[in-house]
Amino acid sequence: MLKDITIGQYFPGQSIVHRLDPRYKIIITLTYIIMLFAAAKIPSLIPGVIFAVTALILSRIPFSLIGKSLKPIIPLIIFTTILNLFLYDGDPVIKIGFIEIAYDAIETSIMTIIRVIFLIAGTSLLTYTTSPIMLTDAIESLLAPLKKINFPVHDLAMMMTIALRFIPTIIEETDKIMNAQKARGANIETGSLAQRAKAMVTILIPLFVSAVKRAGELALAMECRCYRGDVGRTRMKQLKSGAKDYIAIILTMAFLALVFVLNFAFRNLELF
Repeated sequence: MLKDITIGQYFPGQSIVHRLDPRYKIIITLTYIIMLFAAAKIPSLIPGVIFAVTALILSRIPFSLIGKSLKPIIPLIIFTTILNLFLYDGDPVIKIGFIEIAYDAIETSIMTIIRVIFLIAGTSLLTYTTSPIMLTDAIESLLAPLKKINFPVHDLAMMMTIALRFIPTIIEETDKIMNAQKARGANIETGSLAQRAKAMVTILIPLFVSAVKRAGELALAMECRCYRGDVGRTRMKQLKSGAKDYIAIILTMAFLALVFVLNFAFRNLELF
């Protein structure tokens, strides 16, 4: 299960999505999130779904990889769906004994499933197609106006990127520690809740020690390379936007506008 988590990983490529300015990719990702959650009805989610599928095809990221990254959240999706089915009151569409399910509950459950799946699939493209260094530069560039109030923009961008970068490393380390403890006879997957919690201590302590050690090694490596934050720092690759970036942001805004148009259209239909 741990090997299925691909958050924070970067997959090099030369697709049009890879070559977009990372600053625009961050803005597009934020707009895409608004696109999904601004939808008030199921038809209003269609532009977001089309947008995500098109972006995945253009990025040349295998759909199997996206499916793999969705495996860990399947229990959450199932739990949320079942919960939504019983949270909404109204005229029951389905009635089995004492169980009554309203139309609004079914609609909300379907929308939740679509939102969660495409939220993970769409936003994952940001890290899949952007290197950690470029992502750091993009975040720092977008937050640059905050420097006027002495906000540590560079430090924040660096911390966020390092955190994303080390997610796959920590997951891999956790998997190794779990396999090592199982080989020593540790019973992690069976037993009562208290027994499992106690068994997890044998994983968390080595993982914590390993994470601290890695952080120390990283700090030492940065210090050896004379890292001093953004003071006097230059960049080998400068961020440059072009026609493809402008077209991408315009298309994204057009899809967002279409969501609001569909919301308005279906709201008027309900009035009649």
